[in-house]
Amino acid sequence: MLLIRNGRLETMTGEEPQTADILCRNGKIERIAGKIELPKSADAEVIDASGCLVMPGLIDAHCHVGITEEKKGIEGDDCNENVEPVTPWLRAIDAINMMDAAFEDAVRAGITSAMSGPGSSNVVGGQFAFLKTKGRCIDDLIVRAPAAMKIAFGENPKVNFSDMGKSPVTRMAIAGLLRRELFRAQQYCEKRKKGEAEPDFELEPWAPVFAREIPLKAHVHRVDDIFTAIRIAGEFGLDLTLDHCSEGHLIADRIARFGYPAIVGPDLSCRNKIEIQYADFKTAGVLHRAGVMVAVCTDHPVSTIQSLPLCAGLAVKDGLPRKAGLEAITCNAARICGVFDRVGSLEVGKDADIAVFTGNPMEVFSRTKYTIIDGRVVYRAACR
Repeated sequence: MLLIRNGRLETMTGEEPQTADILCRNGKIERIAGKIELPKSADAEVIDASGCLVMPGLIDAHCHVGITEEKKGIEGDDCNENVEPVTPWLRAIDAINMMDAAFEDAVRAGITSAMSGPGSSNVVGGQFAFLKTKGRCIDDLIVRAPAAMKIAFGENPKVNFSDMGKSPVTRMAIAGLLRRELFRAQQYCEKRKKGEAEPDFELEPWAPVFAREIPLKAHVHRVDDIFTAIRIAGEFGLDLTLDHCSEGHLIADRIARFGYPAIVGPDLSCRNKIEIQYADFKTAGVLHRAGVMVAVCTDHPVSTIQSLPLCAGLAVKDGLPRKAGLEAITCNAARICGVFDRVGSLEVGKDADIAVFTGNPMEVFSRTKYTIIDGRVVYRAACR
């Protein structure tokens, strides 16, 4: 049992910040009240959060933590199976290494969960997973897997396969390969429902996509790639998230019209490709004002995962409202990743994933005092 006392709570439920206590038991938030008294016999750890901001643990909605390890070269890089353009049967959970030092960096930054998975070298890369950031066995840390099916448009698939003498080498081929795969998968899923299809290892991963249980997670930067992703998702009636969305500010009203959410970033990196020449921290704010649900991501290791709150802060500096900045790394990130029933806000019954900061985490001088996952303190700052 864990009791957090006297914190200024930013619950991310739409309520104004309030000074209150939080009681956690068996990994869940059991009670939130102005003052919670425990029996003297209660076996509880008590944290005094006076003067601190208490929030739901932060969430990175798109990264490759654990699957692309820092400084380990090919030995630690399992992000892209870049010899075949279509690989929906790959599962991130089989490659994420919980011993990656970046997980500890995440925990120290108050990041309690992340959406991690394959990269963007393939037209279809495989299944993402949403997981907690502290532990040794990934099977114990999964919140949702599969959580999305990765697809990619633009330069990365083109560059990867152009030297192999095989498709895709154009954006037309990327779209064509994806349509062909989705057509096959749609037929399989329809026959599967009728009991007319034999189990197919390569097509079965599409079942939750066509059941609209998980979205297509589309790597898109350029305006034309964003529209192509939207077009194809519409043709097959599938859910979609627009990841990176670097030129989204140029077509914000059109994106809002279709209703798909955007996961913006990484903007804390150089413009090292032509398709991200217009990347800018203002994108999140422009999309938000147009009515698009927005999350902010690091795309770790493109930007390091611990920079997540800073990325949100820089988006706020460039026009995203302060509240929306916090939402972009908490409740909106959880909604877009399909896990808001468990994380993303401080509410009774949700996972006790909580971060205690000395101030607003989007401000560079704020420090993480405590990080709590499933009601257990996994990080506490040394006294200074």
